[in-house]
Amino acid sequence: MRPPNAEPMLPGLFRQLFPAVAGLPLGPLLTLSLRSLARRRPGLFERLGESRSACFGIDPVDLAFAFRVVPEGQRSSVRVVSKDEAARSDVQIKGPLLTLLGLLDGTLDGDAMFFSRVISISGRTEAVLALRNTIEDAELRPADLLGLHGILARCVDTGVLGTLSIARRLADKNPSGAREA
Repeated sequence: MRPPNAEPMLPGLFRQLFPAVAGLPLGPLLTLSLRSLARRRPGLFERLGESRSACFGIDPVDLAFAFRVVPEGQRSSVRVVSKDEAARSDVQIKGPLLTLLGLLDGTLDGDAMFFSRVISISGRTEAVLALRNTIEDAELRPADLLGLHGILARCVDTGVLGTLSIARRLADKNPSGAREA
């Protein structure tokens, strides 16, 4: 088990699956996903208020790239960017990928992760708070982000959440993210 304030790094095998160039198609796919979510649940984006136009730099510290997200409803955008470009955003959120995904799916508490220094946040505090409150209230599942319903949604949720659970267990056994011999 890792110490309480250690970063649960993505295991080496998973990191190798995501080289920097592999992140490039993620931007357009995530943009489409956010815009679709905005059409289906516009209240989520309205809840962000003025922070909808803020640029959020999301930096998974265990990947070679970062994201710039502008959650502007149906004009939302997600771009895969360099770490330096993400650092020039209105808000910067840095942490291990598994932790950031855990904040999104509600399995981890953002306040606890912040105060234990697993994630770091800088920039426009009011935008971070608006985003955190919106995400917590949304209770999003992977299928929600993809616009899926019914049995297909349940299958996707089970598969994605199961994969994340396995990755977290592997990270717990190997907290540095280094390969095991």
